[in-house]
Amino acid sequence: MAAPPVSAAAPLGGHGLTAGIAAYLLWGLFPLYFRLIDELSPLEIVGWRIVFSAATLTLLLPIGGQARELLAALRDPRLMRLLLPAALLLFGNWFAYVLAVTGGNALDASLGYFMCPLVMVALGVVALGERLNGVQTVAVALVVLAIALLVGAAGVVPKIALFLAVSFGIYGLLRKRAAVGAVVGLLIECLLTLPLALALLLWVALRDGLGFPSGRSGLDLLVLASGAVTVAPLVLFGYGARRLRLSTVGLLQYIAPSMIFIEAVWLFGEALSLWRLVAFALIWAALALYTLDGLRRPAMR
Repeated sequence: MAAPPVSAAAPLGGHGLTAGIAAYLLWGLFPLYFRLIDELSPLEIVGWRIVFSAATLTLLLPIGGQARELLAALRDPRLMRLLLPAALLLFGNWFAYVLAVTGGNALDASLGYFMCPLVMVALGVVALGERLNGVQTVAVALVVLAIALLVGAAGVVPKIALFLAVSFGIYGLLRKRAAVGAVVGLLIECLLTLPLALALLLWVALRDGLGFPSGRSGLDLLVLASGAVTVAPLVLFGYGARRLRLSTVGLLQYIAPSMIFIEAVWLFGEALSLWRLVAFALIWAALALYTLDGLRRPAMR
C-alpha cells in the first residue's frame, strides 16, 4: 500500500505516533481477520475486498476535496499508465497474501513483508540507479544469503514470500512515481481492478457458488467490513506518517510482520524449521543494519 509523503523533520510522539502504531497493529491483525472468513475461497475474499474497498473509499472522497483530486487523476494519462500496473500488482499481492494466510503459510507472508524494505532498496538500485553504501550492501547480501540457505540447505523456494516482497516492492516503486494521494490512488486501483474482481466473483459463483452472502449474520458482517478493514489502517497511516520522522515510520513498519510471525507460530501452529529460523535471523540482522544506518541519516534519501 502506497504511503503518503513523510516529513523527515516532523516531531516525534503525540497523536501521530499513536495513529502510526494503530495502523501497523491493524495490519498485523489481518491474518486473524482472514482466518475468520477463510471458508470463502481466496479469490472470493479478494473480489469482495476490492468491491467493498472501492465503496468505502468512495464515501471518503468528500473529505478534503478528494473528489476533485480523483477527477484530475482520471484525466491524467501518464498517471493512469502508472496506476494500472500498480493496481494489477496490488491485486496479485492481496491474493497471494490471503492464499498464504488461509492456506497455512502465514510464516511465508511474514518473511515476505520482512524482506520488503530491502527488496525496495535493491529495486532502487536496478530501476532508479541509486547507489548503496557499505551497510546497505551488507544488508541486501544477508537477504540473498537467507534465500540461498532456504533453497540450498532446506530445499525450500520461498515462492510466496518472494512474490509478496517483489510485487509490493515494484508496486511501491510505481506509487512513488505517481503523484496522487493514498486514498485517491487506492480508489483508482480498486476501480481499475473492479471488472476483474466482478469477473472472478461470477466465475466462483458459477463454479462453486459464492460463500457471501451466507445467511449467517456474523460471517456476512465480517465480509461487508472488508472495505473498512482495508481502509482504516491506510487512513491512520496517512494521518500518522505526515506527523512522524521517516526514521520512526521505518521502525514502525516491522510491527506488522512481527505480529504475523507470532500469530503463525503460536496461534496457527505453523512449523518453524531450523533453516527457516536461520533465514529469519539473517533477515532480522539485515533489517537491524538497514534501520540503524537510516537512523544515522536524518535527511530523507
